[in-house]
Amino acid sequence: MSDIAGRGARDAGREGPGARDAGREGRGARDAGREARVGVAPSAPRTPDPAPRLLSVEGLNTVFDLRGGTAPAVIDVSFHVNAGETLCLVGESGSGKSVTALSILRLVQRPGRIASGSVLFNGRDLLTVSEREMQHVRGAEIALIFQEPMTALNPVFTIGDQIEETLIVHGEARGRAARERAIELLGAVSIPEPDRRVRDYPHQLSGGLRQRALIAMALACKPSVLIADEPTTALDVTIQAQILDLLRDLKKRFGLALLLITHDLGVVAEMADRVAVMYAGRIVEEAPVRELFQNPRHPYTQGLLASIPGGARGSRLAAIQGTVPPLGHLPPGCPFAPRCPRRFEPCDTAVPGVTVIEDRGARPEARKTESRTSDLGPRTSDLGHTTRCYLYSPAVEPEVLPEAPMKKSR
Repeated sequence: MSDIAGRGARDAGREGPGARDAGREGRGARDAGREARVGVAPSAPRTPDPAPRLLSVEGLNTVFDLRGGTAPAVIDVSFHVNAGETLCLVGESGSGKSVTALSILRLVQRPGRIASGSVLFNGRDLLTVSEREMQHVRGAEIALIFQEPMTALNPVFTIGDQIEETLIVHGEARGRAARERAIELLGAVSIPEPDRRVRDYPHQLSGGLRQRALIAMALACKPSVLIADEPTTALDVTIQAQILDLLRDLKKRFGLALLLITHDLGVVAEMADRVAVMYAGRIVEEAPVRELFQNPRHPYTQGLLASIPGGARGSRLAAIQGTVPPLGHLPPGCPFAPRCPRRFEPCDTAVPGVTVIEDRGARPEARKTESRTSDLGPRTSDLGHTTRCYLYSPAVEPEVLPEAPMKKSR
């Protein structure tokens, strides 16, 4: 457990990161209302971030070997996170977000296994290094904040003991120096009376303080990438806001890249630079945060945004009908087709490929508009705004095609 600790972060709070195309024809009023409901603040356009790419996931496939056969949980997932950037991975429960995070750190337990792909971190493929090398990566270079602190923290050891163990395992400090560092870390995450709380057990802390203690463990060894798996789940609104403010402050102070996993679109609007929407193991849409809220293309993304409370007074809350299909029982075509209000003929035949909606900031080789395939799957993060939907092009997996104008009106 203490192997999976890490450090804090640079600035997640750029208001309206990636702000572009503030008003598209015919969408202005609707977009303004949607952004007001989730709190996306206006900001000026900015040039593409030249920050170095720290983490790059390419064509990741994770499966579970069950009695009835092999069930895919993560399917051809590709994305990257730059230094100082926040990428939000969003979707319903069961979409594969947490399994993706565990796969990055090679923590998937049997019967699960990583079937193929690559996870490049500072030029190294983490899926090919030895387990001993991975032990040095976990916590020291990439940290993971688990979803539920009460189960992530060991109930029979004090908070201080667990932070100190992390420091000792990674050779950061020992003895009195480790205790002093633990107290310093608890103070850094705004836990009151850290010299007293360091001797407390997890059950003696409130939910918000436990989450802060878990973040302190994630700061201990000063990693460059922090993966936060729903860090505000089960916390009340006030504590949620405090935790998000804390993550922003730590990101600014320590210069972290942040991969934030959530199903809360309010958190996405407040924290993200870019957003990847995940459904049934696949990333179905990816875009800069403002572009996604102003110009959602995939029917699933549109359904998620429509379900945000705060519409006209007395209006019925919108909901996406049905549920995420279970592992091993995906439909033959688009996995969202059984729930999609815009379903038509091609949707049941084959899995859609990638359609490039926005191509700003892409590298020159990513700007080509002809059909492209890759042994590791399409590198969607290189292409600006992308989606997997037949409404916008006839691309079939693993094709990558530009948006077809004649499909826009469907």
